[in-house]
Amino acid sequence: MAVGGLLAGALVWGLIWYPFRVLDASGVTGLAATVYSYGIALLIGLLIYGPVWREWRLAGWGGAVLILAAGWANLGYVLAMLEGEVMRVLLLFYLAPLWTVLLARLLLGERLNRHGYGVIALSLSGALVMLWQPEAGWPLPQNAAEWMGLTAGMSFALTNVLVRRADQLSIEFKSACIWFGSAALTLIAMLALGQGGNLRLVTEWWWLLGLLGIVLCATSLIVQFGLSNLSATRAIVLLLFELVFAAVASWLLADEAMGLRETLGALLIASASLLSGRMHPND
Repeated sequence: MAVGGLLAGALVWGLIWYPFRVLDASGVTGLAATVYSYGIALLIGLLIYGPVWREWRLAGWGGAVLILAAGWANLGYVLAMLEGEVMRVLLLFYLAPLWTVLLARLLLGERLNRHGYGVIALSLSGALVMLWQPEAGWPLPQNAAEWMGLTAGMSFALTNVLVRRADQLSIEFKSACIWFGSAALTLIAMLALGQGGNLRLVTEWWWLLGLLGIVLCATSLIVQFGLSNLSATRAIVLLLFELVFAAVASWLLADEAMGLRETLGALLIASASLLSGRMHPND
């Protein structure tokens, strides 16, 4: 169930670009759609699960760090995609398995065996094959957008490790921190950038924003279950399946070609996911 939850999350994140693209074409910008969709997810979660904020005393500083990490992971990714070269931003963001290995060792004491390092190398190779453009050079940040993509990937890794570490907190509380952080930081950024006027809505798209909120709410809960029951390093390998789903979705929905590189990268990521159960000494 934990593996299935993470793969379901990867599927949603691999498809969710499409409704955001529809909204953007209709006048609801990516940042505004992020504020509304995560705000709706937070509202739905609180209506269903009640005053989960009562766990704040138990969470302590860890709750605040989770809010900031999750918020920047989503906000930094969106800003980087808006301002930078898409493929380079994606590549920098999906270096997340490297940061997960380091953070999981530091914060969780997770140790990889020789199979584990091989699986990490295999998953990163798949991402490199799918995303790297030789003419663009090595994936080293060259501008502000690329630094945002890199640090958003670091925050994504930190978020996953913190969720795994916080066993004393409910899945609902951890999900609420992620929803709140994503909506609040994006709203603050929009106001700071003078984009508050973009918060206006094309009213006929309320149904799509509501649907996105419901999907994000359900997905967060499912993914938190997976993260809470699997090692952080194994989880990040499974979440890389988002690239595979996104490649197939762009082929089917946007008529974008899925060539040899995309197919080979997808096979490498799928192979890493299948081998991910042997990543630790006790596996």
